[in-house]
Amino acid sequence: MSDATVPAPPPFPRIGIDRDTPPLEVTDLVRAWVDAHVPEPWQRAAAAGGASAIRTVRTRADYERWYPVFGWSGLVVPTWPVAYGGLDVAPAMAKLIEAELAPFNLGRLNPLGLNLAAPALFAHGTDEQRQRFLPPLVRNEEVWCQLFSEPGAGSDLASLATRAERDGDEWRLTGQKVWTTWAHVSDFGVALARTDPEVPKRKGITYFLVDLHQPGVEVRPLRHITGEVDFNEVFLDGARVPDAQRVGAIGDGWRVANATLSGERQMVSGSGSGGVDRIGGSGAERLVRDAAGAGGGAWADPVRRQALMRVLSEERIRGWTNQRVRSGLKAGRPPGPESSIGKVHQGALNQRIQLLAVDVLGPDAMAWVAGAGDGDGDAPAAHAYDESLPFAVKGMLRSRANTIEGGTTEVNKNIVAERVLGLPREPDPYNDAPWRSVPRG
Repeated sequence: MSDATVPAPPPFPRIGIDRDTPPLEVTDLVRAWVDAHVPEPWQRAAAAGGASAIRTVRTRADYERWYPVFGWSGLVVPTWPVAYGGLDVAPAMAKLIEAELAPFNLGRLNPLGLNLAAPALFAHGTDEQRQRFLPPLVRNEEVWCQLFSEPGAGSDLASLATRAERDGDEWRLTGQKVWTTWAHVSDFGVALARTDPEVPKRKGITYFLVDLHQPGVEVRPLRHITGEVDFNEVFLDGARVPDAQRVGAIGDGWRVANATLSGERQMVSGSGSGGVDRIGGSGAERLVRDAAGAGGGAWADPVRRQALMRVLSEERIRGWTNQRVRSGLKAGRPPGPESSIGKVHQGALNQRIQLLAVDVLGPDAMAWVAGAGDGDGDAPAAHAYDESLPFAVKGMLRSRANTIEGGTTEVNKNIVAERVLGLPREPDPYNDAPWRSVPRG
């Protein structure tokens, strides 16, 4: 074998844990890895004050520069096979690992890749696709977004009009997507496109992996009321996708998409979801701490204290419920309709938390807190926050989208009604009609 064909060694070592490692040794190995690879200032801050103290010594840019060390270790997704960037350990061992890492606030980057693209690849992708896309996804070397919603296909996603036409060993995609979270910082997108307009709308859709760095793809950011950019419009004008980047069979994209949609609903289900814990403001626990501090005026009011404890209790219950769902995922069960239950509850809960924050904090709600919300969690760094906005007001405004993004509350209630409660499906006179014959706005 020539030197040219010898694979280069990984730039950072994988931790020496596998399925057969004894539990006590797992704990020791993770602690040794932290000592060797987590920067000492971060370790000291974790020992002194946890996540909030870590943010005083670690910027987002610092964390992104260091993240490849974490990504190559296998600790980001320990239950995944080694070939895909994990350690191939059992869920119980993964919990031990997570418990040791928790004090250091090592948030997983690339959440849309981990929670949206990966479930579809695991459930319906080929081994070649998983080996090609999952390892760089884990290491945050290739960032992912989701190209599903369209101007005329949001709540009724199956009516989407973006078309994919076969061109030899490639497909050419043409259409418009909207509300595409983080497309402006992404390298790839999971996309749904119509490959057969002559069959019912759910049967003529195919699922693709689209390279966003190519001619024929234009990304236009959409700015929030709070000043930052999360969402985008994406225009596809003959964008090319190799057939090797088609996931699942032609026309079976709706079934493949359900793995992504369940992952998305679970990702935004709040505390303990394993995805984006909160989109819009900080949590009930921090609100309780803030209310009890600075003289404790709000905490001394029994009515406000009861309101605070109500949202704190709900958030804790939400977290425990999400942990049960995550345990099922780690045991190999796909996310099901329970992710819709979490999404419905979390959206309304976070809105109530942020409204309460503005009420409880009073004048303090009008003061911008430098660095608040800019920690090391799951969102990309390329936000353009309007730092003149008061912190609590900003969280309250941003939370208004919680009952829309990730699937509207109304749509998720339908899923719960039909798949959990067993109620009849909502009538649809066009359910079996060819997509071409279905009226569209």
